[in-house]
Amino acid sequence: MNINILVIDDEEALCEILKFNLEKEGYNVDTAYSAEEALTMDLKKYDLFIVDIMMERLSGFDFAKALRNNSSTEEAPIIFCSALNGEDDTVMGLNIGADDYITKPFSVSEMLARVNAVLRRVRMAKKTAAEAEKETIYEPAVTYKTLTIDPNEKNCYLDGEKVPLTKTELEILFFFLTHPNRIYSREEIIRNVWSGDVIVTNRTIDTNITRLRKKIGVYGTNIETRLGFGYGFKETD
Repeated sequence: MNINILVIDDEEALCEILKFNLEKEGYNVDTAYSAEEALTMDLKKYDLFIVDIMMERLSGFDFAKALRNNSSTEEAPIIFCSALNGEDDTVMGLNIGADDYITKPFSVSEMLARVNAVLRRVRMAKKTAAEAEKETIYEPAVTYKTLTIDPNEKNCYLDGEKVPLTKTELEILFFFLTHPNRIYSREEIIRNVWSGDVIVTNRTIDTNITRLRKKIGVYGTNIETRLGFGYGFKETD
């Protein structure tokens, strides 16, 4: 196993505990005691980052944003670990681009399980991408009136103009347009849009749908909310 992990936490003892146990699992592990120290390192060599949030000066959120804004690390998986256990904190971390969020205190076995799950997802995604490169299949566009999703380009168009949707927003809209005129529970939306290992809260779904409505103009009203049930896309004349 040649997986490189960087643990970033201002608690040196915690860093050493995680380093010891992750190395027992066969991973190569480095540590940094601040986001500033981590940013001086060769970050592109790491396959996973385990990041505390509440650190002096630069927070874990700041560090994650720096990773996402760098083309060499923008897709690197991140696990946040923090004493911040509010739903808003979790949603913020996931929206920044974290692959998982674990609250302190946590057991070593739980962390190892989360690490293995994230890395397994990454391997599967890379395998799928490699297979897709070998066999290119053209998928027809999905259209509702002047709203179009091109599944090959992974782009959305409104009246011929590109709509800047995030990956999650695009996948939610694609699911709605290919399954219209029915209300889906949040659990059904999670199963169809997110992969099985990702932890998704109701607030995350609500936030993404609110943003999606604003971005697709007049068709935002086609996304229905049924209190107590969920969401759906209603076709109108």
